[in-house]
Amino acid sequence: MFEGGLGMWVLFGLFVGVALAIDLGLIGAIRRLAGRMPQVAHETSAFRQGLIWTIIWIGLAAVFAALVLVQMGRDKMLEFVTGYVVEKSLSVDNMFVFLLIFSSLGVPHAMQHRVLSVGILSAIAMRIPLIIVGVSLLETFHWMIFIFGGMLLLTAARMIVQKKEKKIEVEKNLAVRMLKKMIPVSSELHNGRFLTRIGGVLYATPLLVALVIVEMTDLVFAIDSIPAVLAITSDHFIVITSNVFAILGLRSLYFLLAGMMEKFYYLKPALIALLLFIGVKMVASDVLHIPVTVSLVVIGLILGGALSLSVVRVKREKAAGTPDSGGRMK
Repeated sequence: MFEGGLGMWVLFGLFVGVALAIDLGLIGAIRRLAGRMPQVAHETSAFRQGLIWTIIWIGLAAVFAALVLVQMGRDKMLEFVTGYVVEKSLSVDNMFVFLLIFSSLGVPHAMQHRVLSVGILSAIAMRIPLIIVGVSLLETFHWMIFIFGGMLLLTAARMIVQKKEKKIEVEKNLAVRMLKKMIPVSSELHNGRFLTRIGGVLYATPLLVALVIVEMTDLVFAIDSIPAVLAITSDHFIVITSNVFAILGLRSLYFLLAGMMEKFYYLKPALIALLLFIGVKMVASDVLHIPVTVSLVVIGLILGGALSLSVVRVKREKAAGTPDSGGRMK
């Protein structure tokens, strides 16, 4: 459990604790200030803040990777970077789901911060035990690598046949149905509270419903993504730290990408290719050893190619004056 050494765990805790405290404090201050601003100003502030904190979180991950290089060596640093890139890339697909959840429940932009803040913190608490269990299974039962690889291949297959969702069917969601059995749900937002009392009775608000769906979504996402990182390394320290750094930047990444997600035309094919590559790597691990350096290059080429093709397509559509879904010219 302490492969990285107690000192590295302490450094990791300090990195995350200080940055998270500043992040949450600044976001809270901006939200209070934005509450007195017009909606357009708020959204502009959210985008700018998302950009700043995305850069900060990526920068912190880069600094931590340098510390891993100094303290643990080049191989462990490459494992950390590869695990971080894989987790970050797969998480972008989750941004679309978050957007669908908020739009389906009518959660306004100004209140989405709170849901994501609580959701991401609880996601970390949920993932660490899953990672520990996953690593323990791999160390105890070698054949589990084929199970994890098969899970990734099945996820890729599911993404191939999966239709693009336009809206979350809230009433049919299993997590929401379970929540309604425990507590009545109000349709009003109640000033951004998760719980409220109406006539002396405790009600859940749409924000709590959104949080429950986000948590359930992340649980499913974790079951898909953790095996992908375990294909890179089974080192507890590397898997946990790369996962946590990637997750902590999700909120800022969401607000950065929220207005441009539809422009990532080739994200889904790239993620399918990524899952297929890692899945095959795990299933064929006994007969084919792919070094971490090669894995990082392949992953970089897949993601870089998808991004480049998306940029080219956007430029072509702008040059052609293709109207968007609302009938406006891009």
